[in-house]
Amino acid sequence: MLGAVASVQFGAALAKTLFDDLGPGGTVFLRVLFAALLLLALWRPRLAGRPRDELLLASAFGVALAGMNLSFYGALDRIPLGVAVTFEFVGPLGVAVAGSRRALDLLWVVLAAAGILLLSDFGDFGGLDSAGVGLALLAGAFWAAYILLSARTGRVFPGGSGLALAMLVASVLLLPVGVADGGDGLLQPDLLIIGVGVAMLSSAIPYSLELEALRRLPQSVFGVLMSLEPAMAALAGFVVLGQDLRARELLAIVLVVAASAGAAYGVPRSAQVDRV
Repeated sequence: MLGAVASVQFGAALAKTLFDDLGPGGTVFLRVLFAALLLLALWRPRLAGRPRDELLLASAFGVALAGMNLSFYGALDRIPLGVAVTFEFVGPLGVAVAGSRRALDLLWVVLAAAGILLLSDFGDFGGLDSAGVGLALLAGAFWAAYILLSARTGRVFPGGSGLALAMLVASVLLLPVGVADGGDGLLQPDLLIIGVGVAMLSSAIPYSLELEALRRLPQSVFGVLMSLEPAMAALAGFVVLGQDLRARELLAIVLVVAASAGAAYGVPRSAQVDRV
């Protein structure tokens, strides 16, 4: 989980450097396409003999992936990385609340929510682009669907074959937007190389790690652990994009890290078994 969180946020920061040349649509298309090609070559999923409902599940997973990535990159083009992830986090936070079975789990959710509010200056988003905020919230809804569908896909398909199929579906869905936004830039070798790096950091590595984590962790715990995302996004924005961190944001990082540590501590060993 920690590796997935770090990889996806530094990948997002790297992706933003491509927006001037490819736009958010072209960038997300390259990211998903290269990740799909890599995963297809690695897992070589077989369609023959698969029940129709399993193929529909992989397709729904692909729709969630396409929607989550496109809406998030659209938000990232309009608002800062840390703030975008803060809004987007309502998705996994909602999964954590809905799946909670212990009173203590709710405490960690409340602590994470306090950190998010602090990071967002107590809900005062008056100076932010409204479309960016809306896209980030939409990305959060797709993120919640991604968590639930990823868990089901991991139980049905062996290894990463279900993820590979979902990424293929997502790349097909994103093709028109990618071509319209990226244009001739999609054929420039230097941009393609960066796109490969973004695909590795933002899609292939973290999604594969999360798929394995979801086989071993309850969905509620997985959702709370994702509270690290706003903190990691702020760090990636500082390191890659030069976005400064203020004292309030540093305190917010402490709160969300504490919430994540609390969620991970005391998880029953019986709940951390392979669920395939």
